Amino acid sequence: MRINRLRAVRSWWPVFAAMPRMLSELSADPDSGLLGARSYFSGRVVMVLQYWRSVDALGAYARDPARQHQPAWMLFNRAAAGSGDVGIFHETYEVDAASIETVYANMPPFGLGLATSTAPRGTRRASRTANRVRGSEPAVPTAP
Repeated sequence: MRINRLRAVRSWWPVFAAMPRMLSELSADPDSGLLGARSYFSGRVVMVLQYWRSVDALGAYARDPARQHQPAWMLFNRAAAGSGDVGIFHETYEVDAASIETVYANMPPFGLGLATSTAPRGTRRASRTANRVRGSEPAVPTAP
């Protein structure tokens, strides 16, 4: 979401407050299809990056009137969409699992690795990306 008019708290607060309720609901249900989520704040923009088992699972959650998303979406459309006080965006990408590669060095699991799993450096399978960048990644130093 993006807060377009900071003083219009009555417009943007319900949008802001809806996401934690949705994430809590999804986290409590391991069958929801949500694999992981992370919130980011940058100025007037609040973004939640989510990883889902499938686009179908995302769609099923979004359209279920018994869950938090559909009522929140209806409230946004009724109360705030026409004001311009707050904006929202959804971006959905469906990626073939064989096309995914995550590389982490000297950091805890993050992003897709946190939502799914990780493997120690040097054990990942060869991929088009790994082959393309081979030689650009420095060798892992060994302890003396």
